[in-house]
Amino acid sequence: METITICEITCPECAHKEKEVMPADSCQYFYKCENCNVILKPLTGDCCVFCSYGSVPCPPVQNDRKCC
Repeated sequence: METITICEITCPECAHKEKEVMPADSCQYFYKCENCNVILKPLTGDCCVFCSYGSVPCPPVQNDRKCC
């Protein structure tokens, strides 16, 4: 299966959606919403903001690897 590297992240505060390129082999712990400027952090149990708020999980999780 091919790894998806583009993710649509949705802000839980304002519902703004933005397409972002995910890091291939690391977590992204913080993300600033372009619309409302809120700083997103992963939900409990998730490794990164893409796994919590994205349309697809981060590449390491997609490939059954630990990323953090």
